[in-house]
Amino acid sequence: MAIKFFTSESVCSGHPDKIADGISDTLLDALLSQDPDTRAGIETVVGDNQIILLGEVKTSAKIDFESIARDYVSSLGYTKPEWGFSASSNFLNFVHQQSPEISIGVDNQGAGDQGMMFGFAVNETKNLMPMPITLAHALTRKIDQVRTDRVVDWLRPDGKAQVTVAYQGDKPVYVEKVVIAVAHSEDKSAEEVKNEIVKYVIEPVLNEYGYQLPKINSIIVNGTGLWFIPGPASDAGLTGRKIVVDGYGGYARVGGGAFSGKDASKVDRSGAYAARYIAKNVVSRGLADKCEVALAYVIGQPQPLMQTIETFGTSKVADNEISKFAENLIDTSVSGIIKKLNLKKAIFSKTTNYGHFGKDGLPWEKIS
Repeated sequence: MAIKFFTSESVCSGHPDKIADGISDTLLDALLSQDPDTRAGIETVVGDNQIILLGEVKTSAKIDFESIARDYVSSLGYTKPEWGFSASSNFLNFVHQQSPEISIGVDNQGAGDQGMMFGFAVNETKNLMPMPITLAHALTRKIDQVRTDRVVDWLRPDGKAQVTVAYQGDKPVYVEKVVIAVAHSEDKSAEEVKNEIVKYVIEPVLNEYGYQLPKINSIIVNGTGLWFIPGPASDAGLTGRKIVVDGYGGYARVGGGAFSGKDASKVDRSGAYAARYIAKNVVSRGLADKCEVALAYVIGQPQPLMQTIETFGTSKVADNEISKFAENLIDTSVSGIIKKLNLKKAIFSKTTNYGHFGKDGLPWEKIS
Protein backbone atom coordinates (compact mmCIF):
# COMPACT_ATOMS: atom_id res chain seq x y z
CA MET A 1 0.00 0.00 0.00
CA ALA A 2 1.10 3.58 -0.61
CA ILE A 3 2.44 5.52 2.36
CA LYS A 4 0.42 8.56 3.35
CA PHE A 5 1.24 11.17 5.98
CA PHE A 6 -0.74 13.07 8.58
CA THR A 7 0.46 15.88 10.86
CA SER A 8 -0.97 17.15 14.15
CA GLU A 9 0.25 19.70 16.67
CA SER A 10 -0.09 20.39 20.38
CA VAL A 11 0.99 23.27 22.60
CA CYS A 12 2.42 23.48 26.11
CA SER A 13 0.51 24.79 29.12
CA GLY A 14 2.49 28.05 28.96
CA HIS A 15 1.53 28.80 25.35
CA PRO A 16 -0.38 32.12 25.23
CA ASP A 17 -3.66 30.58 24.00
CA LYS A 18 -3.45 27.90 26.68
CA ILE A 19 -2.76 30.50 29.36
CA ALA A 20 -6.05 32.09 28.31
CA ASP A 21 -7.88 28.74 28.25
CA GLY A 22 -6.45 27.84 31.64
CA ILE A 23 -7.53 31.06 33.30
CA SER A 24 -11.06 30.67 31.87
CA ASP A 25 -11.38 27.04 32.98
CA THR A 26 -9.90 27.69 36.43
CA LEU A 27 -12.36 30.52 37.01
CA LEU A 28 -15.22 28.30 35.81
CA ASP A 29 -14.23 25.56 38.26
CA ALA A 30 -14.01 28.07 41.11
CA LEU A 31 -17.56 29.22 40.34
CA LEU A 32 -18.92 25.66 39.99
CA SER A 33 -17.31 24.57 43.26
CA GLN A 34 -19.54 27.10 45.06
CA ASP A 35 -22.58 27.01 42.77
CA PRO A 36 -23.04 23.92 40.56
CA ASP A 37 -25.78 25.73 38.64
CA THR A 38 -23.36 28.41 37.48
CA ARG A 39 -23.67 29.46 33.87
CA ALA A 40 -20.59 30.98 32.33
CA GLY A 41 -18.92 31.96 29.14
CA ILE A 42 -15.62 33.45 30.29
CA GLU A 43 -13.19 34.70 27.67
CA THR A 44 -9.60 35.62 28.53
CA VAL A 45 -7.13 37.71 26.56
CA VAL A 46 -3.45 37.79 27.51
CA GLY A 47 -0.93 40.07 25.86
CA ASP A 48 2.12 42.20 26.53
CA ASN A 49 1.85 42.78 30.30
CA GLN A 50 -1.95 42.36 30.18
CA ILE A 51 -4.54 39.93 31.58
CA ILE A 52 -8.09 40.80 30.48
CA LEU A 53 -11.32 38.97 31.30
CA LEU A 54 -14.52 39.28 29.28
CA GLY A 55 -17.74 37.31 28.96
CA GLU A 56 -20.82 36.56 31.03
CA VAL A 57 -21.89 34.63 34.11
CA LYS A 58 -25.02 33.82 36.10
CA THR A 59 -24.10 32.51 39.54
CA SER A 60 -24.50 32.87 43.28
CA ALA A 61 -20.78 32.15 43.77
CA LYS A 62 -18.46 34.85 45.08
CA ILE A 63 -14.88 34.52 43.88
CA ASP A 64 -11.85 36.76 43.55
CA PHE A 65 -11.37 36.74 39.79
CA GLU A 66 -8.11 38.65 39.95
CA SER A 67 -6.31 36.53 42.53
CA ILE A 68 -7.38 33.28 40.82
CA ALA A 69 -6.12 34.51 37.46
CA ARG A 70 -2.82 35.75 38.89
CA ASP A 71 -2.24 32.54 40.85
CA TYR A 72 -2.82 30.48 37.72
CA VAL A 73 -0.32 32.52 35.71
CA SER A 74 2.22 32.13 38.51
CA SER A 75 1.67 28.34 38.61
CA LEU A 76 2.76 28.14 34.96
CA GLY A 77 6.13 29.69 35.76
CA TYR A 78 5.45 33.23 34.58
CA THR A 79 7.09 34.86 37.58
CA LYS A 80 9.58 37.20 35.90
CA PRO A 81 8.25 40.63 34.82
CA GLU A 82 11.25 41.08 32.52
CA TRP A 83 9.64 38.52 30.17
CA GLY A 84 6.92 41.10 29.46
CA PHE A 85 4.20 38.95 31.01
CA SER A 86 3.86 37.60 34.53
CA ALA A 87 1.51 37.14 37.46
CA SER A 88 2.03 40.85 38.22
CA SER A 89 0.85 42.02 34.79
CA ASN A 90 -1.96 44.56 34.49
CA PHE A 91 -5.40 43.07 35.15
CA LEU A 92 -8.84 44.11 33.88
CA ASN A 93 -12.17 42.34 34.51
CA PHE A 94 -15.09 43.02 32.17
CA VAL A 95 -17.13 39.87 32.98
CA HIS A 96 -20.81 40.79 33.21
CA GLN A 97 -24.19 39.25 34.04
CA GLN A 98 -25.53 36.71 31.54
CA SER A 99 -27.90 38.13 28.93
CA PRO A 100 -31.57 37.53 29.87
CA GLU A 101 -32.25 36.42 26.27
CA ILE A 102 -29.76 33.57 26.72
CA SER A 103 -30.78 32.88 30.31
CA ILE A 104 -34.47 32.32 29.54
CA GLY A 105 -33.67 29.53 27.08
CA VAL A 106 -31.36 27.76 29.52
CA ASP A 107 -33.94 28.15 32.31
CA ASN A 108 -36.17 25.86 30.23
CA GLN A 109 -33.33 23.29 29.92
CA GLY A 110 -32.56 24.41 26.40
CA ALA A 111 -29.18 24.78 24.76
CA GLY A 112 -27.20 27.88 25.64
CA ASP A 113 -26.29 28.42 21.99
CA GLN A 114 -26.78 27.03 18.51
CA GLY A 115 -24.09 25.03 16.77
CA MET A 116 -22.79 21.69 15.56
CA MET A 117 -20.41 19.37 17.40
CA PHE A 118 -18.40 16.31 16.44
CA GLY A 119 -17.02 13.39 18.41
CA PHE A 120 -14.56 10.85 17.09
CA ALA A 121 -12.83 7.59 18.01
CA VAL A 122 -10.51 5.23 16.17
CA ASN A 123 -8.87 1.99 17.29
CA GLU A 124 -5.26 2.95 16.45
CA THR A 125 -4.30 3.88 20.06
CA LYS A 126 -5.22 2.57 23.51
CA ASN A 127 -7.25 5.69 24.25
CA LEU A 128 -9.02 5.41 20.86
CA MET A 129 -7.55 8.67 19.61
CA PRO A 130 -5.65 9.31 16.36
CA MET A 131 -1.93 8.60 16.68
CA PRO A 132 -0.64 12.00 15.45
CA ILE A 133 -2.47 14.07 18.08
CA THR A 134 -1.72 11.45 20.75
CA LEU A 135 2.02 11.79 20.09
CA ALA A 136 1.85 15.58 19.86
CA HIS A 137 0.13 15.81 23.25
CA ALA A 138 2.60 13.36 24.76
CA LEU A 139 5.48 15.56 23.60
CA THR A 140 4.07 18.81 25.01
CA ARG A 141 3.21 17.07 28.27
CA LYS A 142 6.80 15.79 28.43
CA ILE A 143 8.23 19.26 27.72
CA ASP A 144 6.19 20.66 30.60
CA GLN A 145 7.19 17.76 32.85
CA VAL A 146 10.94 18.05 32.32
CA ARG A 147 10.66 21.80 32.87
CA THR A 148 8.67 21.65 36.12
CA ASP A 149 10.75 18.73 37.43
CA ARG A 150 13.90 20.68 36.47
CA VAL A 151 15.28 17.75 34.49
CA VAL A 152 15.94 20.42 31.88
CA ASP A 153 16.41 23.54 33.97
CA TRP A 154 16.92 25.99 31.11
CA LEU A 155 13.41 25.63 29.70
CA ARG A 156 10.95 28.52 29.96
CA PRO A 157 7.14 28.11 30.06
CA ASP A 158 6.11 28.07 26.41
CA GLY A 159 6.35 25.56 23.62
CA LYS A 160 4.84 23.55 20.79
CA ALA A 161 5.14 20.11 19.22
CA GLN A 162 4.21 18.88 15.77
CA VAL A 163 4.36 15.27 14.60
CA THR A 164 4.05 13.76 11.12
CA VAL A 165 2.99 10.11 11.16
CA ALA A 166 3.28 7.75 8.19
CA TYR A 167 0.25 5.55 7.48
CA GLN A 168 0.10 2.39 5.44
CA GLY A 169 -3.55 1.97 4.70
CA ASP A 170 -5.28 2.85 7.97
CA LYS A 171 -2.35 1.83 10.18
CA PRO A 172 0.24 4.23 11.61
CA VAL A 173 3.63 2.65 10.89
CA TYR A 174 6.36 5.16 11.72
CA VAL A 175 7.10 8.77 12.65
CA GLU A 176 8.37 10.75 9.67
CA LYS A 177 9.10 14.14 11.27
CA VAL A 178 9.05 15.86 14.66
CA VAL A 179 9.00 19.63 15.10
CA ILE A 180 9.53 21.18 18.54
CA ALA A 181 9.63 24.82 19.63
CA VAL A 182 10.69 25.71 23.19
CA ALA A 183 11.62 28.92 24.95
CA HIS A 184 14.93 28.71 26.81
CA SER A 185 17.53 30.64 28.76
CA GLU A 186 20.11 32.77 26.95
CA ASP A 187 23.08 30.61 27.97
CA LYS A 188 22.07 27.65 25.76
CA SER A 189 23.14 27.25 22.15
CA ALA A 190 20.78 26.00 19.44
CA GLU A 191 22.76 22.75 19.24
CA GLU A 192 22.55 22.19 23.01
CA VAL A 193 18.82 22.86 22.98
CA LYS A 194 18.21 20.35 20.17
CA ASN A 195 20.41 17.65 21.68
CA GLU A 196 18.76 17.81 25.10
CA ILE A 197 15.22 18.02 23.70
CA VAL A 198 15.90 14.90 21.64
CA LYS A 199 17.38 13.11 24.66
CA TYR A 200 14.88 14.10 27.35
CA VAL A 201 11.68 14.65 25.37
CA ILE A 202 11.46 13.19 21.85
CA GLU A 203 13.26 9.87 22.28
CA PRO A 204 11.48 8.81 25.51
CA VAL A 205 8.05 9.68 24.11
CA LEU A 206 8.54 7.87 20.81
CA ASN A 207 9.99 4.84 22.63
CA GLU A 208 6.93 4.73 24.89
CA TYR A 209 4.72 4.39 21.82
CA GLY A 210 6.99 1.91 20.08
CA TYR A 211 8.50 4.21 17.48
CA GLN A 212 12.10 4.94 16.55
CA LEU A 213 13.52 8.41 16.20
CA PRO A 214 13.31 9.76 12.66
CA LYS A 215 16.54 10.79 10.97
CA ILE A 216 18.19 13.71 12.72
CA ASN A 217 17.52 16.01 9.78
CA SER A 218 13.83 15.17 10.18
CA ILE A 219 13.84 16.58 13.71
CA ILE A 220 13.49 20.36 13.86
CA VAL A 221 13.92 22.19 17.17
CA ASN A 222 13.32 25.96 17.17
CA GLY A 223 13.11 26.55 13.45
CA THR A 224 14.17 30.21 13.76
CA GLY A 225 17.25 29.31 15.82
CA LEU A 226 16.92 30.72 19.36
CA TRP A 227 13.88 31.63 21.45
CA PHE A 228 14.33 33.50 24.73
CA ILE A 229 11.09 35.39 25.54
CA PRO A 230 8.13 33.08 26.24
CA GLY A 231 4.45 33.79 26.27
CA PRO A 232 2.10 36.67 25.55
CA ALA A 233 4.76 39.37 25.27
CA SER A 234 5.68 37.75 21.96
CA ASP A 235 2.22 36.61 20.81
CA ALA A 236 -1.16 37.41 22.37
CA GLY A 237 -3.35 34.56 23.60
CA LEU A 238 -7.12 34.11 23.35
CA THR A 239 -9.54 31.62 24.87
CA GLY A 240 -10.72 29.04 22.36
CA ARG A 241 -8.16 29.66 19.63
CA LYS A 242 -6.67 26.14 19.85
CA ILE A 243 -9.85 24.21 19.05
CA VAL A 244 -8.08 21.78 16.69
CA VAL A 245 -5.45 21.06 19.35
CA ASP A 246 -8.27 20.59 21.86
CA GLY A 247 -10.01 18.07 19.60
CA TYR A 248 -8.54 15.51 17.24
CA GLY A 249 -5.61 17.36 15.72
CA GLY A 250 -7.37 17.86 12.39
CA TYR A 251 -7.84 14.11 11.88
CA ALA A 252 -11.60 14.49 12.40
CA ARG A 253 -13.99 17.37 11.85
CA VAL A 254 -14.44 20.06 14.48
CA GLY A 255 -17.58 21.90 15.53
CA GLY A 256 -18.32 25.58 15.40
CA GLY A 257 -17.43 26.56 18.94
CA ALA A 258 -14.61 26.29 21.44
CA PHE A 259 -14.75 24.67 24.88
CA SER A 260 -12.85 26.50 27.63
CA GLY A 261 -14.60 28.87 30.01
CA LYS A 262 -18.05 27.51 29.17
CA ASP A 263 -20.35 25.61 31.53
CA ALA A 264 -22.23 22.56 30.30
CA SER A 265 -25.33 24.50 29.22
CA LYS A 266 -23.12 25.63 26.35
CA VAL A 267 -23.47 22.72 23.93
CA ASP A 268 -20.24 23.71 22.19
CA ARG A 269 -18.66 21.95 25.14
CA SER A 270 -21.18 19.43 26.48
CA GLY A 271 -22.36 18.34 23.02
CA ALA A 272 -18.78 17.69 21.92
CA TYR A 273 -18.20 15.63 25.05
CA ALA A 274 -21.38 13.60 24.46
CA ALA A 275 -20.40 12.98 20.84
CA ARG A 276 -16.98 11.69 21.92
CA TYR A 277 -18.65 9.49 24.56
CA ILE A 278 -20.84 7.84 21.92
CA ALA A 279 -18.03 7.45 19.39
CA LYS A 280 -15.62 5.97 21.92
CA ASN A 281 -18.16 3.46 23.19
CA VAL A 282 -19.09 2.41 19.65
CA VAL A 283 -15.44 1.64 18.87
CA SER A 284 -14.62 0.11 22.25
CA ARG A 285 -17.56 -2.30 21.88
CA GLY A 286 -16.17 -3.45 18.53
CA LEU A 287 -19.19 -2.13 16.62
CA ALA A 288 -16.82 -0.24 14.30
CA ASP A 289 -13.11 0.48 13.92
CA LYS A 290 -13.67 4.19 13.40
CA CYS A 291 -16.63 6.36 14.37
CA GLU A 292 -17.66 10.00 14.06
CA VAL A 293 -20.77 11.34 15.80
CA ALA A 294 -22.31 14.65 14.75
CA LEU A 295 -24.81 16.68 16.79
CA ALA A 296 -26.50 20.02 16.14
CA TYR A 297 -28.56 22.24 18.45
CA VAL A 298 -30.57 25.47 18.42
CA ILE A 299 -30.49 27.95 21.28
CA GLY A 300 -33.28 27.50 23.79
CA GLN A 301 -34.29 24.01 22.62
CA PRO A 302 -33.43 20.92 24.68
CA GLN A 303 -33.13 18.25 21.99
CA PRO A 304 -30.58 18.11 19.18
CA LEU A 305 -31.80 19.00 15.71
CA MET A 306 -29.52 16.34 14.28
CA GLN A 307 -27.72 13.24 15.51
CA THR A 308 -25.79 11.16 12.97
CA ILE A 309 -23.18 8.42 13.16
CA GLU A 310 -20.56 7.75 10.47
CA THR A 311 -18.34 4.66 10.60
CA PHE A 312 -16.46 5.14 7.30
CA GLY A 313 -17.19 1.61 6.08
CA THR A 314 -15.68 0.01 9.21
CA SER A 315 -18.89 -1.07 10.97
CA LYS A 316 -19.22 -4.67 12.11
CA VAL A 317 -23.00 -4.57 12.59
CA ALA A 318 -25.96 -2.94 10.86
CA ASP A 319 -26.25 0.86 11.04
CA ASN A 320 -29.60 0.69 12.86
CA GLU A 321 -27.99 -1.45 15.57
CA ILE A 322 -25.32 1.21 16.13
CA SER A 323 -27.97 3.95 16.23
CA LYS A 324 -30.00 1.99 18.78
CA PHE A 325 -26.87 1.43 20.88
CA ALA A 326 -26.18 5.19 20.89
CA GLU A 327 -29.78 6.03 21.85
CA ASN A 328 -29.61 3.64 24.81
CA LEU A 329 -26.16 4.89 25.83
CA ILE A 330 -27.01 8.55 26.44
CA ASP A 331 -29.92 10.96 26.11
CA THR A 332 -28.42 13.80 24.05
CA SER A 333 -30.81 16.45 25.29
CA VAL A 334 -28.91 19.18 27.12
CA SER A 335 -30.18 18.03 30.54
CA GLY A 336 -29.59 14.38 29.59
CA ILE A 337 -25.94 15.02 28.77
CA ILE A 338 -25.35 17.03 31.92
CA LYS A 339 -26.93 14.31 34.08
CA LYS A 340 -25.26 11.33 32.40
CA LEU A 341 -21.77 12.88 32.35
CA ASN A 342 -22.16 14.71 35.69
CA LEU A 343 -21.11 18.03 34.17
CA LYS A 344 -22.01 20.31 37.07
CA LYS A 345 -18.82 19.34 38.89
CA ALA A 346 -15.67 21.46 38.92
CA ILE A 347 -13.69 19.23 36.54
CA PHE A 348 -12.99 21.49 33.60
CA SER A 349 -9.51 22.71 34.49
CA LYS A 350 -8.41 19.07 33.93
CA THR A 351 -9.26 19.48 30.26
CA THR A 352 -7.34 22.67 29.48
CA ASN A 353 -4.01 21.22 28.43
CA TYR A 354 -3.07 18.33 26.08
CA GLY A 355 -6.55 17.97 24.61
CA HIS A 356 -10.05 17.38 25.94
CA PHE A 357 -10.22 13.77 24.78
CA GLY A 358 -8.28 10.58 25.41
CA LYS A 359 -7.56 11.29 29.09
CA ASP A 360 -8.33 8.86 31.88
CA GLY A 361 -10.73 9.98 34.60
CA LEU A 362 -13.00 12.24 32.55
CA PRO A 363 -16.65 11.12 32.40
CA TRP A 364 -16.96 11.26 28.60
CA GLU A 365 -13.97 8.93 28.34
CA LYS A 366 -15.62 6.14 30.33
CA ILE A 367 -16.51 2.84 28.69
CA SER A 368 -20.06 1.87 29.65
